[in-house]
Amino acid sequence: MGKDEKRALVATLLCLIFMIGGQLANLNNLSWYPILFVIAIISGGYKQTSEGISELLEDKTLNVDLLMALAAIGACLIGNWFEGAMLTFIFCLSGFLEEYTTNKSRKEITALMNLQPTVAQKVLSDGSTEEIPIENAKIGDLLLVPKGGTIPIDGRITQGNAPINEAAINGESLPAEKTIGDEVYGGTLNLGNPLTIQVIKNSGDTVMANIVKLVEAAQNQPTKTASFIDRIENIYVKIVLITVPLMILLPHFLLDWSWQESFYRGMVLLVVASPCALVASATPATLAAISAGAKNGILVKGGVALERLSQLQAVTFDKTGTLTQGRPVVTDARFLEDTLQVRQALLALESKTTHPLSLAVINYLSAEVSPDPSLKDLQVKEVTGFGLEANIDGECWRIGKPGFSDGTKAAIPIVEERRIKRLLQSGKTLIYLTRENQLLAYLALQDIAKPEAYQVIEYFKKNGIYTSMLTGDNQETARVIAENLKLDEFKADCLPDDKARIVSELQERYGSNGMVGDGINDAPALANASVGIAMGEGTDLAVDVADMVLMKNDLTKLQMAHRHSLKLKRIIQQNICFSVIVILLLILSNFTQILTLPLGVIGHEGSTILVILNGLRLLRMNPVPAANSDCSDCPLRNQGEEVETA
Repeated sequence: MGKDEKRALVATLLCLIFMIGGQLANLNNLSWYPILFVIAIISGGYKQTSEGISELLEDKTLNVDLLMALAAIGACLIGNWFEGAMLTFIFCLSGFLEEYTTNKSRKEITALMNLQPTVAQKVLSDGSTEEIPIENAKIGDLLLVPKGGTIPIDGRITQGNAPINEAAINGESLPAEKTIGDEVYGGTLNLGNPLTIQVIKNSGDTVMANIVKLVEAAQNQPTKTASFIDRIENIYVKIVLITVPLMILLPHFLLDWSWQESFYRGMVLLVVASPCALVASATPATLAAISAGAKNGILVKGGVALERLSQLQAVTFDKTGTLTQGRPVVTDARFLEDTLQVRQALLALESKTTHPLSLAVINYLSAEVSPDPSLKDLQVKEVTGFGLEANIDGECWRIGKPGFSDGTKAAIPIVEERRIKRLLQSGKTLIYLTRENQLLAYLALQDIAKPEAYQVIEYFKKNGIYTSMLTGDNQETARVIAENLKLDEFKADCLPDDKARIVSELQERYGSNGMVGDGINDAPALANASVGIAMGEGTDLAVDVADMVLMKNDLTKLQMAHRHSLKLKRIIQQNICFSVIVILLLILSNFTQILTLPLGVIGHEGSTILVILNGLRLLRMNPVPAANSDCSDCPLRNQGEEVETA
């Protein structure tokens, strides 16, 4: 519990104790009972009253704190000591709840800051280690991370491998397996063997440090609704302070009310007309929503971004790495000669290069074929722009483009040509395996859509939001992805300025729009959109210009964020409507002389407490069910022929 929260709790309890003591003394006809009520009012209302006076003197503005202080004093002046103390107690209680809400919403920041180590074990040139402050770690330094230790700073593994708990970064409970060459993030936990990492970022630029900065900045940026309420508070309080004297004077002279009754009604009006619940309608709820997002790996750079997200009418996606996995996979394989030798030869050829297409073929074959030991030292020639070539048992084997082997086209049977044509029409890349210019097999590869992309696009379409895709890829590949995801529109062959222009046009056409991307080429479009959403594993520039960051490249987080923004919008609307209706009913009841001061206090302050508690519901964010990770039923995997033999 924070210091301010503790003080608010102590003040509330003291106010309650002295209020009860004063009432007991009053019931026992003790003449000094008002003293206990005065102590209750001072102990419970000192903080708010002093803050109200400070704002009046320094900023020349009026707030609801002063209204409550004046109402408590007025109640005491007409002999309603208990009512004045009760008003102060409930007002103090609502203040404590608001402080609790704020601290609860900022708990994630504290937790994140506590995860940031303060020291690191630097590896010296002689192999020994030295403990240094983390801010002294420089890019290029080698650091030792023991088993069970927290990784002190963002780095790249140079020695060792281990599962890393990255829940603080991406919200995932399952650890990520990391090995030499992989990046690790400061604040994550090493669950396995000791690691040696090389520092790649300064302490102030790490992923964890940026998360803390983003969440802190976001909580200081209110929604437009909250800003509007803050702006009208000063004006509203002035209107109330002018209306109260009129409420005292006019009924006395025009309606023949007694001075005591008129003054009493004026004090009740001072209580019930105070906009406490209205002021608390938006800010606590927004803070709670931002904190819930941070806990679930969704960083929102301010309440305005959440407000715009709830108004979304169109959303545009980058293709590669956003809607698709960002790497090719084998979607179809056709073996005209399906023998172990053919598959092992293909695996041996592809194992001699790090080309993305080769890696896809290796991943595909490794699940079914073990490497042939006799081909371990196979000499492979890489023909740039065409493919790979090697001599196996005196025969020339080739894997690559269709024109790589002079005899490839002539060797393709007519029935195979039809299959190949269908694969090419579906936007796939084909590679051919030949032996002495005889076609043995061909494989189709494609960067397929992420499993979660299907459900996220479907979600937005069900909510009436226009979906589109922008990509620098060719027209045919873009068309296939767009059709299978059932996007409303797509544009291919886009340069960065094209993306920015199209996003601006969509904003003019639909109003509030979003752009989701991960690359440097997406940055202009992210900046032009109403809400720019960056994938957390994207480039630093994309993350910097975006309004929202999905810490893990998981599109379901965007669905979660949109649902939560709609919930925030509903709760703020509920709070505003509820608080305004309560104020109007209390004012009307007071004017008709039905309402008593105790009931006015309960109605007014009770509504404030309910509004704050309603906002607290946003601390919980409902997860979205994970998509089928293997995507075995995804259309793009099964557009061509299944793996088969001739």
